[in-house]
This record gives sequence, C-alpha cells and structure tokens, in this order.
Amino acid sequence: MSVEVQELPCREGHIGLLTLNSPATLNALSERMIITIRDSLERWAADDRICVVILRGAGEKGFCAGGDIRDLYLALTSPEKNPENPEEAFSVFSHEYELDYTLHRFPKPVVGIGHGIIMGGGLGLFSACRFRLLTPDATLAMPEIAIGLFPDVGSSWFLNRLPGRLGLFMGLTGARLNTTDALRVGLADMALPTSDHQGLLSRLQEERWSGQRAADDSRLFRLLNQFESQDYRALPASHLELHERDISRLCAGASLPEIVDQLLTARVDSEWWNTCMKTLKGGCPVSAWLIWHQLKKAQQMSLKDVFRMELAMVWECARRPDLTEGIRARLIDRDQDPKWSFARLEDVPEAIIDAHFLPVWNDQTDPMQLE
Repeated sequence: MSVEVQELPCREGHIGLLTLNSPATLNALSERMIITIRDSLERWAADDRICVVILRGAGEKGFCAGGDIRDLYLALTSPEKNPENPEEAFSVFSHEYELDYTLHRFPKPVVGIGHGIIMGGGLGLFSACRFRLLTPDATLAMPEIAIGLFPDVGSSWFLNRLPGRLGLFMGLTGARLNTTDALRVGLADMALPTSDHQGLLSRLQEERWSGQRAADDSRLFRLLNQFESQDYRALPASHLELHERDISRLCAGASLPEIVDQLLTARVDSEWWNTCMKTLKGGCPVSAWLIWHQLKKAQQMSLKDVFRMELAMVWECARRPDLTEGIRARLIDRDQDPKWSFARLEDVPEAIIDAHFLPVWNDQTDPMQLE
C-alpha cells in the first residue's frame, strides 16, 4: 500500500496517522495515494474519536518529491489523448487540488513532519498543514519551471507570503531551501532534533485529547515546543542569510525580462546561487510568465479562488506542448535539452499567457467542488 493509514489510541482520543509509503519513488504522489489521503481525511473530519492528524513520509530520503511525473507523462502521451481535452492527466491534478484545499481547511489540528526531499506537490501538502515540522536534513523547493509547469498546488498562496519577493525567486529558479532557510522565512514552524518520529508519536499518545479544536491545538503547540531543537547551531547554515538582500534587490522592478536579466548577469558567486541561475536559464519561458502573473493576481484572492485559478492554469498547461516536452527532457529521455515552444521570454505572445487565466469554472461547475 502506498499510503499507510493508522488510528493510534491515546489516553483519551485518537491520532490519525498518514504515512506516505513509497520510498522508492521518494513518496511521489500517485492518484491512488491522493484519493486514499483525501478519503481518510473526510472520514476523520466526521469522527469524534480522531482529535489530531499527523502526515509524514516513509524512508530515509524524503517526505514527498511531488506528483508522480512519470504517470503524468503517460497520461499526457497516451494514444487516446485528445490534446484539446486532456481529461486523464487533468484528473490527477483535480484530485490533488481537492486534497490540498481540504488540508488547508481541515477542522482538526494537522501536523506535517517533513524530512529530506520536500518538493512540488510535497511542499503543497506540507504547507497546508497547521503545524509544519522539519528535520535537519530537509530540502524544500518548487522546481516546476524546469518541466514547463508552474509552482502549483496552492503555491500562489504560500509563495506570496514570503518576504522580499522570495516567492518569485523560488518560482523562477527552483531554489532549494534548507531547514534553516525554511524557518527563517516562515515555510516551517519548528525544527525537530532528529528524523526519529517515534518519540514524538509516543509522547502525543500519552495525552488526553478533548476533541475541542482550540483546546487540542493549544495543547499540541505546547507539546511540540518541548520537542523543538534547541541547538540551532546544529542546523545547516542558511543560504538566504547570504543572499536575501541580493534576491530582494535583483527581483525588484515591474518588468519580468528585466528582472530575469538582472538575475542572470548579477555578480553573485556561490554554488547555491549558480544552481539557481542554471535552472532559471534552462527553464520554460512560458512558465516564467505564468509565475509572474499568478503571484500578481493571487495577491488579492481568497484561498478558494487561488486554487481555482491554478487549476485552470494546469488545464491549459496540460493542453500545450511544454509540459510534455519538459518531462521528456528531464525525466524520460534525460537529455536535459527541452525544446520549449518559445525560446525567449520576449517571444511569448500575451494571448498564450492570457489563455491560462480564463475563468473556467464557477461554484456549480468547479471540478474540485470547493466549499
């Protein structure tokens, strides 16, 4: 089973424990896994015995590397695929968005325990949790520009809440943040001293949970603070501490081509920065424009409207050639030489970008059925 679903008894009440259990794929989310998690959450939301939910990943390498891109590629390239109506590929996204929105609004405290790789859809899941805990080895990123997509699954919501246009920088460069970075900018709440979850789970099972959200939330907050790593010197050095001023300065401005040029020509030298610039330089020009516009448009949007906007963007991305080509080049043939539909930012017509932001659904037709 790719998701292990457990109900752990406590002195009073129960903990719902969800473990992504596909270590060989870095716990990449298949449609079956997404539906299993969503169905478990729906059941637990109505179950008075379940007072707290914990979401974690199995294996040593990562919490979740995102969606199962190989499955997506098969859906995008199947002989039966209608380019104008990519329903099979879109179905996975629709279920994933429904799950993440459910997590954001879940009526009971949810604890996400992140370790190792936390990228793409994995960061979408993690960011939707009420309490976000990281182990010292975590790496967080939204690298979708490299495959012709955009930071999705609610990224317009959480990237916009980062300081100094860091959200734009992360989207354009796929920048990899470590645990110290994530704590510094609010992408995580606490650092755990080790990747051993059992001590934390055992301690939570010793509690008397009331089933009252506010009371359980407060109790959980106090308990988690007891487990937080107190020696921050043991955590990795922050990349952002060195580069956040450069990021704010270089990402300022009202012109995307100008900002990209400033970033690529800046005299900033570190291995971390150079990796970011390599991703930006090889990224999809259409994706860069989508990132620019999604963050601007989402500034005044509700969570529901952010999810609805992004799902419409996904629909258009699944119809266009860049996503298929990006996955082919990066993960299937691995030639690392995607042939994007437009070679430069300046070549992308406005109409191509505008088509991603058309109002596709309303409350009656929304495939996520958001409430």
